[in-house]
Amino acid sequence: QATLAESGGGLVQAGASLRLSCAASGRARSTYAMGWFRQAPGKEREFVAAISRSGITTLYSDSVKGRFTISRDNAKNTVYLQMNSLKPGDTAVYYCAASESFPSRATHDYGYWGQGTQVTVSS
Repeated sequence: QATLAESGGGLVQAGASLRLSCAASGRARSTYAMGWFRQAPGKEREFVAAISRSGITTLYSDSVKGRFTISRDNAKNTVYLQMNSLKPGDTAVYYCAASESFPSRATHDYGYWGQGTQVTVSS
């Protein structure tokens, strides 16, 4: 059983930065690829970024590429999402997820999910 807990969300103005953290416990440690997804009200959950077990391979959605950076510290069992130049369109609940496979953009490839953290960007 894996447990994921996100933190770091909040209310910021457009152009600001936030760093989300995802602490993993149980089986969700360095053996898993990790991903970040987000879901805005009335919309489907969408892929944001993913990282391989080693941290060498990363994936990003086109909407955040160049602004967001995913990283991990396996010694701390933690994955991060550094979000810069935030826009109102980034407003959503952000979820951390763990995959037993390779980094993926598909939600169905992730077997473990956190509860989410709210990010609100005002204009």
